Formats: sequence, C-alpha cells, structure tokens
Amino acid sequence: MSASDFVVAIPARYAASRLPGKPLRMLAGEPLVLHVARRALQAGAREVWVAADDERIAAAVADTSGVRVAITSQDHASGTDRLAECARIAGWGDDTVVVNLQGDEPFAPAAGIRAVAALMLDGDTEMATLAAPVTDVETLLDPNAVKLVRAGNGNALYFSRAPIPWPRDAFARDRSSMPGQGEWLRHIGIYGYRAGFLQRFAALPPGRLEQIESLEQLRVLEAGYRIAVGITPEPFPPGVDTPEDLARAEAWIAAGRG
Repeated sequence: MSASDFVVAIPARYAASRLPGKPLRMLAGEPLVLHVARRALQAGAREVWVAADDERIAAAVADTSGVRVAITSQDHASGTDRLAECARIAGWGDDTVVVNLQGDEPFAPAAGIRAVAALMLDGDTEMATLAAPVTDVETLLDPNAVKLVRAGNGNALYFSRAPIPWPRDAFARDRSSMPGQGEWLRHIGIYGYRAGFLQRFAALPPGRLEQIESLEQLRVLEAGYRIAVGITPEPFPPGVDTPEDLARAEAWIAAGRG
C-alpha cells in the first residue's frame, strides 16, 4: 500500500446534545463540517466521506470537490456505528484503512491524520490512535481529558479519565504541579482501523470497562484486540463541542492560528 492508500470518514450528527446542529454551526462564515472535510482532503486521503444523519449536512459539503456523503441512520448510538454503516454504503473492502476524524475537529493537522493512517499501513494491530504529552497538572487531573498508558511496543494498555499512571509518592507530597518523573499522555480522539475490523468493533457488545469510564475504545481492549498509539507529530487544537468552544475557535481563526 502507498502512504496515501487510506480513506477518511467523518461522523457528523445533527442532533448533538451539547451543541445542537453542530455540523452546520458557522465558523468563519462556513459550516463546521466543511472545515473538517478540508482538513481530511489536505491529508491526502484517497477518499473523504462525511457520514451524516441529515440531508442538510450533505448540502453543506455538496459543492466541495473530493468529498462524498453517506446518509446514515439517525438512531446510531455512536460515531463508530455510523462509520460502520458508511463503510457498507461506500463499499470498502475489508482491508481498506479508514481514519475516523471526528466531525468537531476543524483544526486537525494533516500530519496527524496521516500519522494514524501510517500506524495502520505499517503495523499489524486492529486499531490505531494518537496521544500527546501532558504538560500541566490541571489536564492530568481533568476527567474530561482522557489519559492512557502504553506498552513498550507502543500498544495501548489502558485508557482512563483518571491520572494514569498514578504518581503515588509525588502526589502524596503535592498535587499542585506536574510530577518530576515519568511520562503522562493525553489521548487524542482520532482513530484508524481496517474496514473489516470496523464492522467487528461495531458489532461487539458494550464492555464493562467502557460502561464504567464511558470510553468506547475500552471495548476494543477488553475484547482482547490491540490499539497502536503514536505520538502526534503536530498539536491537535481543542475541538468544538460547546458554544464556548465555537467562540474560542472563531477567535483562533481571527488571530490567524486556524
């Protein structure tokens, strides 16, 4: 396979709970989903698909060359389920490498998208994702920032909303600053898999650990599959999940950072 032999699929759900109509919210005068689709195109994917649940989302990207749309069920419980249906609609073979780029990532770097694809193209794990170093104690302690630990071969051992590994001695003394030793990683919610495994993943019942932590990727580990974790080559700026996030994204673009 060549370095560009992958596809990007973007789950885009209109009825987002914290920001209704999120894919169509305007950012710098254009729908949010359009910004995300352009990032996927910049990464050099062979195909870019938006897995939408509403025809209005399809209309928002209809004039964008290279972007296709799969209208999927409104009843999917997760983006993974939506992408599994997209894969069936697109007719991808089981060996097709699929990068799942979240529909609220308008600043996802092209290098990061390619890095996830490369982990799948060059490796033998069932799934791949990215992480970034944790540099401040607030992030380490924030349950909304998912942390992970990985084995020496780079595969994920566990994902958690808790600080892992727990620096016992350092935090016994002080929890106001980062511990002086060790490596802490924050998960970045971009995934790669082959289309065949995507179908198996979506068919798995929710795992016990997944339900405790509300982290879908734990279903994969609990079922005995492997997730390769690479360090992102470029920072992933925060995504857009709330009205406050959208305002921050507008300011980011206005400052020339988008």
